[in-house]
Amino acid sequence: MNPRVLDVKPESEYMLKLYFANGEVRRFDVKPYLHYEVFRALQDVSVFNSVRPFLGSIQWSNRADLCPDTLYEDSEPVY
Repeated sequence: MNPRVLDVKPESEYMLKLYFANGEVRRFDVKPYLHYEVFRALQDVSVFNSVRPFLGSIQWSNRADLCPDTLYEDSEPVY
């Protein structure tokens, strides 16, 4: 099982900075998901910026979310 998200910060160009329970900080690109119906609302920057940690993962104000395993496995470490 991958570590869970403790905190998230929205960044420019639909990137997220994720803080994981194991101490890692990673960057996740949301752009590839924006064409899916559930994530289209995130094209509105105010909705995108509404992201918050939620039960070990993240969730936006429109209730869209992503699996914590996807967030970890498809993100890049921040050095």
